[in-house]
Amino acid sequence: MGMYKNLREEAFEANLEISRQNLAIYTWGNSSALDPDKGVFAIKPSGVPYDKLTPESMVVVDLDGKTVEGALNPSSDTKTHQVLYREFSGILGITHTHSPYAVAWAQARRSVPVYGTTHADHGTEEVPCTDFMSPDAVKNNYELETGNLIVETFKKRGLNPAYINMVLVAGHGPFTWGGSAAQSVYHGAVLEEVCKMALLTLSLDPLAKPLPAHIIKKHWERKHGPDAYYGQR
Repeated sequence: MGMYKNLREEAFEANLEISRQNLAIYTWGNSSALDPDKGVFAIKPSGVPYDKLTPESMVVVDLDGKTVEGALNPSSDTKTHQVLYREFSGILGITHTHSPYAVAWAQARRSVPVYGTTHADHGTEEVPCTDFMSPDAVKNNYELETGNLIVETFKKRGLNPAYINMVLVAGHGPFTWGGSAAQSVYHGAVLEEVCKMALLTLSLDPLAKPLPAHIIKKHWERKHGPDAYYGQR
């Protein structure tokens, strides 16, 4: 597999995890893994089902979108990954799926409020949803402009991608990221469950309010604060 063997294996395992976690069917999703020192990332090949993937089938591209290793075409979403890696410093893995509950919120063009402690354990802010992409952006380069739309949404709303590691693209679906490809898939699974719980909450109470701030703060800090006590030390 050449000089990018470990990177391709990391991307391969992350893409398999998308399928294991039921975050996508057929070919409806992709994960990538970045090597920041070499300035390249490995990503799923376009249109290849999960059960047909191998580490060798992963495609390595640089941050300008040029294929540097691999015989197949990279994911059609490669340019979105490319933009996020270039603009969101410190992220090392990205996942995009069409998981149904997250997509439902994206299609409704609704950000996801923090309704309960499950969400608060993973973030104290709502999951942002972008606006629809403009006609000019769609005509320009759809996948590239998807990345630009995500970046612009974070800038416009003053959001920190190191802190909020997920987004919904209006009418499209979720993108998540993290400190590795595996972590980006984990965040994709978390997002799907949070979206499911939020939708069920609204089905029971259409006027449901977000969790009080003091409870959000408690649940975040017990896992991530300076005096965190969740899990093993």
